Amino acid sequence: MEEVKFNLSEIDKTFARYKKDDIYDGVVILKRDDGVIFNIGGKSDAFIDKSDFEDYDAVKVGDRFKVAILGTKTEDGMVCVSKKIADRIIIGSTTAEKLRFGSEVSFYVTGIKDGDLVSKLGVYDLVVPHDEIDTRPRHLSYYLNKQLKGIVTEINRDDKQIVCSVKMLKEQLQESLENQFWSSIFINKVVDGVVEKIMPYGAFVKVDGISCFIHISDIAYERVENIEDYLKVGQTYKFRVIKIDKLNHKVSLGLKQLTENPRKTLLKKLAVGEKYPGTVVKILAFGAIIKLDDMNISGLLHVSDATSSNNKRIYEIVKLGQKVEVEIKSIDIEKDRISFKL
Repeated sequence: MEEVKFNLSEIDKTFARYKKDDIYDGVVILKRDDGVIFNIGGKSDAFIDKSDFEDYDAVKVGDRFKVAILGTKTEDGMVCVSKKIADRIIIGSTTAEKLRFGSEVSFYVTGIKDGDLVSKLGVYDLVVPHDEIDTRPRHLSYYLNKQLKGIVTEINRDDKQIVCSVKMLKEQLQESLENQFWSSIFINKVVDGVVEKIMPYGAFVKVDGISCFIHISDIAYERVENIEDYLKVGQTYKFRVIKIDKLNHKVSLGLKQLTENPRKTLLKKLAVGEKYPGTVVKILAFGAIIKLDDMNISGLLHVSDATSSNNKRIYEIVKLGQKVEVEIKSIDIEKDRISFKL
């Protein structure tokens, strides 16, 4: 192929009219090892580096496509252009043209200007005003090069500018999550929750985006001294919903309620009329609390079930710490109660 010659003086005259990110149609006129020479109209030739193509081997002379001006020149004085950037600008512009007030838009934050976040969507400038960035204050540098989503609040087609609110979209999503949560929550529902914060008296748990609470007394049937022995911040656990207050938007969760109370398991093993050895562990005005030996279970021995006499006090019949044999009078598994008689 005949060597292509370039008129550098002519190129320098025309280079000034090329503006960065402007889009031009053109055709590949020469393919080299490092890239292609691309004609963008008349005598204007440009250069596209081979790294700009996903499959450089497939590129051939005569291919036509759009390119974007990069605003720099090669050593030969040719303007550098990019097909990849042109494709992105075209797609972005097409997306921007379809947007309307209230549309949801996704974008990458490319800079900060006068306290606002700025980005590009094709040929459109996209701005997020400072007070529309987030519900939680953060340093603006946190958002740089991050992908965000927002709601379009203004569109100026003439000036090619879009104004949007990230905060508004988050508020809408949160409202939607809350409505869905409150319409689907019910007592005894088993839910997945992420532990957010542990307090001395319980823990805050996030369930489907809503903050709920589990009291220390609902974590385990045994006495809980250290909540972190049972729950870890950031970990996901299953919980049972045990109380709902829709008026005040409060939900109480339980962990121990997922399993049967060990005391109930023991109660099921006992039988009315059977006798068991036990120990007096507490004296009350109307009776005594008896703890069955070898079993972590206790019940009430009422004074009327300890003697046939109407005049005797319970402390006249049994003493604290005394070993006694008691007969089971009644068992109420649901109410977790057991009564004895002598």
